Amino acid sequence: MQMSGFEVFLTIMIMAVGTAATRFVSFWLFPAHKKTPEVVVYLGKVLPYSVMGMLVVYCLKDVSVFQGSRGLPEFIAIVVTVALHLWRKNTMLSISVGTAVYMILIQFIFNV
Repeated sequence: MQMSGFEVFLTIMIMAVGTAATRFVSFWLFPAHKKTPEVVVYLGKVLPYSVMGMLVVYCLKDVSVFQGSRGLPEFIAIVVTVALHLWRKNTMLSISVGTAVYMILIQFIFNV
């Protein structure tokens, strides 16, 4: 089913308003002159690590050590990512290089 131009425009506008609303609501709920609630501060500290852990589990859920490349490209990419992060302390660099290493391994070396 093809969407008309108006439907595409309407969809984009709804998405833009929804995105902007989620950005602006935080400033309304937590104004600069008020102290941020402790639970929000706590969640800001622990959620990034929780999300990263969940992403690692999600990425490794279908890896089988009994067939194919036996999880070797994934293991190598994880080691590169962790080592680079411990060395440089730069999350974006670590994730980008780890992803690139994994993609190179599965495309050119392991041919999965």
